[in-house]
Parts: sequence; C-alpha cells; structure tokens
Amino acid sequence: MQTHFTDAARERPAIREADRILRTCVHCGFCNATCPTYQLLGDERDGPRGRIYLIKELLESDAGDDQVTRETQLHLDRCLTCRNCETTCPSGVEYHKLLDIGRAEVDRRVGRTPRERALRLGLRTALAEPRRFQALLALGQTFRPLAPAALRDKIPPRPAPRRARPAPERHPRQMLILEGCVQPGLAPNTNDATARVLDRLGIGVRAAREAGCCGAIDFHLNAQAAGRARMQANIDAWWPLIEDGAEAIVQTASGCGAFVKEYGEMLADDPVYADKARRVSELAKDLVEILRKEDLEALVADSPANNAQRLAFHCPCTLQHAQKLGGAVEGVLTRLGFDLTPVRDAHLCCGSAGTYSITQPVLSRQLRDAKLEALEAGQPDTIVTANIGCQSHLDGAGRTPVRHWIELVDERLATSDS
Repeated sequence: MQTHFTDAARERPAIREADRILRTCVHCGFCNATCPTYQLLGDERDGPRGRIYLIKELLESDAGDDQVTRETQLHLDRCLTCRNCETTCPSGVEYHKLLDIGRAEVDRRVGRTPRERALRLGLRTALAEPRRFQALLALGQTFRPLAPAALRDKIPPRPAPRRARPAPERHPRQMLILEGCVQPGLAPNTNDATARVLDRLGIGVRAAREAGCCGAIDFHLNAQAAGRARMQANIDAWWPLIEDGAEAIVQTASGCGAFVKEYGEMLADDPVYADKARRVSELAKDLVEILRKEDLEALVADSPANNAQRLAFHCPCTLQHAQKLGGAVEGVLTRLGFDLTPVRDAHLCCGSAGTYSITQPVLSRQLRDAKLEALEAGQPDTIVTANIGCQSHLDGAGRTPVRHWIELVDERLATSDS
C-alpha cells in the first residue's frame, strides 16, 4: 500500500511504525473473510482492510474532519483485536500494532464523551486491581438476584471451595505464575489446579506478591502510559526471582500470556527496562507450552481412559492467533484420554475480547451465541477454554458449563491416584 507521509511526520516513531506496517498491506481482502465483525455487519469499514484505510487516512491528514474522525473512532472501537486477520493475511501485516496507533491518534483528536470516559476509567479502576475487583465481585454476587438481566450474566456465582497448593520449594525446578487481576476472584481454582499438576511433574510454582495486572486492560483502553507502568512494576516484582533461577513465567490466561510475550517489544525504547523486558518475554510461557513437553502419559499410565466426559474446547483468539498455539491444548487433552468433540468455525472470536463485552454488548452477545451454538453442536458435557475472559463470557449464558481446561486435567490426575 502506498503512503504519503511527510518527512516531518516520519520523525515521529508512531508514524514510522505505521508507515512500515501500511506498506506491507496489498489490500487483497483475505482478512475480511475471517473477520467476525465484518461477517456480522457486512460493512467494509468494520473489516480489517477498511479499518486500515481509515487509519491511513487519519494519520496522513493534518487535523481531519470531526465527523469523519468520530466515525473512524466507532469503527476502530468495534474491532475485537482478535488478530484472526493476522493469521489469514498472506503478507504478514501486523494489524494489531497499527490498530493501537490508530486508536491512540483518533482518541487524541476526537476525545471521548463524559459517559465513555467514565466507563473506561471505571473498567480500568475496577478490573485491574485484584483486591478492589474481588470486593466488588463479592458485593455483586450477594445482590446478583436483584441485578438487571443484562448485568446478571456478567456476575458469576461464587467459585467452588479451594484446595491447597503444594509447597513449591520441595522441587529444584522453579517457575513463576502470573495470578492476574480478575482471575483470582472469578476462578481462583485455575492457578491452584496448575500448581498441583506441575507439582506432579516435579515443578514448583510461586507467585510474586507485588505482580498484578499484566497491563493489557489499560493498554487496550488507550491508557497506554498506565499499561507501561504496570509492565514495569511486574518486571520489578519478577526480576529477583528470575535472577534466582526461575525457568519460566507461566500464564494460565492466554490473554495475559499474549501481552506479556510482547513486553520486550513494547518496552524496547525504555533505557531502564528494555533488556529486562526482553528477558521476561523470552521466559513467558502459556501453560500448554510447559505441559506439552512433559511426560504426561506416565501420570495416567495405570488408570482407565477418561472417555466418560465429552469436552468441547474453545481456543481463545489470544492463544491461536496471537500466540500461534492453535491445537496445542487439544493435543494435551487427547494425550490424557479426553474425548473432544469437533467445533466448527473454531477460528472465530467468542466476543469476550477483554472489555469488549461491556463496551460493545450487542455485537458481543451475537458472537457469544454463535460460538456457543458451534461448541454445543457435539453435545459436550463441559466446554473448556484457556482464558478467563472467554470462560466468564461463555459461562454467563447459563448453558453448558464452561471451565478452564487445567481443572479437568487436575481432576483426571487425581482420579488416576485413587
């Protein structure tokens, strides 16, 4: 794609990056074929190719017409950032980076209404701080029966009682685990189950107390400075344990994993954190990357096959498109004897997409209903996934139970002991 930036404009790092990405696009339109919002709305501006043109027009203009840029803002807001288009693109266009640049620029020019600013600040304030989120969640769960229907499906029931994690120091192999921001409140058993499974493999896992939200919520709501500050705080929390020999930083939420793997790139211009961020990204591993290399069969060699429970696996966009790990979880589950049902259109987003289910509720529900229809076609007993956002979003419909896949593995291994 030809661009027309001035030499002065190219002095800005964001414009140089946008220019590089735009020039890789050949506007073939293959991306539209796998874009969830384009499939729903049929509007060129709600597909990747159209959004790329909108961003190009925005960045090449000096000020821009107010109405045009507000329409641009609407179409960029509707993007799920699922990165399905990147998987499809034959030219390797790094669309998500261009989208971040475009969103920041359109917000700078157009701003947000007071209601939008309040919603976005509320989401960042409520979701990114674990203790605050857990307090608000407990309040919501108490009064859930009184909440409006639109809000009720976003308030999950209280999780099952927790079981203790094994002591990590009894193993020479040590890994860090990211607790995250909303997962400790919504599904604390996910990381507990992870610790138990890794313990069986001779791996101790520990969490750095000072580490918190990975920064994705702030960053994708265009509070990028706040997002960078969270990245830096996490690096500070992890670094002593990394120096002490931790061999990996395990993420059980694929959205967090995808983001932490980009710390090195996003902080490459930071003179204090660039080298540390690059090392953190090298150590960042989705849980399935750890398990698929281990001798799982030895753990279940003397137990009967686990064919009684049929599972449908929802592969989050952040796992298959961002981390390029499509099929990895299915492979682990198959090795452990689970019966997996086929899922059509498994490449399409469920509509969770971080805070998308709150900022774009109509589109999000349409995508959720379509995804559940595909997942339930094989009549599974349980739907499993690898990201807390997808898990909560799908489970909120109140249909087939939705859990993190590691919980089923933990139960499978516990059964093999009995």
